[in-house]
Amino acid sequence: MRLFRILTIKELKGYFLTPFGWVVLAFVTIMQGVSLSTAMKGFRDTPVKDSLVYVTFHTPLFWFYFLFIFPLITMRLFAEEENSGTLETLLTAPVRTWQVVLSKYAAAMLFYTTLWFPSLLQFKMFEWVTDLPPAYGQGALLGTFAILMLMGAAFTAIGCLASALTSSQIIAGLITIGLLVIQYFLGFVTVIWGESFPGASLFHYIASQHHLHYFASGLLDTRPVVYFLSLAVFVLFLTYQVVDFRRWKR
Repeated sequence: MRLFRILTIKELKGYFLTPFGWVVLAFVTIMQGVSLSTAMKGFRDTPVKDSLVYVTFHTPLFWFYFLFIFPLITMRLFAEEENSGTLETLLTAPVRTWQVVLSKYAAAMLFYTTLWFPSLLQFKMFEWVTDLPPAYGQGALLGTFAILMLMGAAFTAIGCLASALTSSQIIAGLITIGLLVIQYFLGFVTVIWGESFPGASLFHYIASQHHLHYFASGLLDTRPVVYFLSLAVFVLFLTYQVVDFRRWKR
């Protein structure tokens, strides 16, 4: 565990001790602030039955910047080290492959989690600034951040796999966003083709926006937990196989 901790701290320094990590944090904070402001404007203009949390995370703007978070935070994990030649040194060191893979994944997840603290503060500021009761339930707020963590676990793993497959950060980023966009649009299959075909329930099960809808309404379900965590474990296993193959190929 000592080596795993050292590797994780090393990766975290790559986020917090470089301008890139702070630029990503600023980008997410600004975009989330715009989403919240847009939702509040909608509340001002017309009566809305849904909570402020629900409306904030159901704008097209949210999905636009949310999907782009993952290529930004994962594309450099393996690709940068492969391109610079430091990955070869790391893989020949007395560390296990799983320690390398999980340390990079853990660091990316810790940074991803950090990105949402300003958003949580923004919702709390609504109460402090307006001196009004919150326009959302605590269940909706907790449910939303729970599903964001679950989706983040799976999508970050996909980004790790993409980064392990190439030495180009740009290609890794394109692969990641391509896979995530495909996963996102699979959720609209039932909207286009209806609910009558046999595979409709499967597309509901894998639809991220479908799960966000329920969690943001304060309705918790164990099926997304199983789905996203299983997807994360499976993709990390594939990443381990790719990195281990590179290790023994050398």
